[in-house]
Amino acid sequence: MAVYAGARVGTDPANAALARAFGEALAREGITLVYGGSKLGLMGEVARGARRRIGVLTTHLERYELRYDDLDRLEVVETMAQRKARMSELADAIVALPGGTGTLDELFQEWTNQQLGLHAKPIGLLGTEFWAPLLSMVDHMVAAGFIRATDREHLVVADDPDELIANLRGWSPPVPRWL
Repeated sequence: MAVYAGARVGTDPANAALARAFGEALAREGITLVYGGSKLGLMGEVARGARRRIGVLTTHLERYELRYDDLDRLEVVETMAQRKARMSELADAIVALPGGTGTLDELFQEWTNQQLGLHAKPIGLLGTEFWAPLLSMVDHMVAAGFIRATDREHLVVADDPDELIANLRGWSPPVPRWL
């Protein structure tokens, strides 16, 4: 499962606890974590909870020694675009936890690729309170005719890690946008 999350812990300690709990849920379910490879922020918290970890770092970030030390595998790529592509290749599902601009970039690229039919992987958002303002904006964009209602409905949103995993497993892909 590709997990996109903040390189910071943010101001709400509940986010760090949620990230760690999600990693623990992945471990219980035997799911390999595919993520940015960092020891920092919510990314590090998810990794600390997980049992199997694949990190994908760029050469630029590797120089800063941000790597989580207990990875099962580390892949180093040149660019952020290659990092996103590789993480997507390695994953059967995508989950975004609270984060910043990088998390949004990764989430929106994956969601756009899903809408275009470039992949048929479920996308989940963990932490309803954090994501509520974004989902409100998405709902506004649906009402304004810029996003299909079905694309909004196919985002899986939950507060509980086990519930999110179960809902991702039961997910069915939407019809691609251009069909």
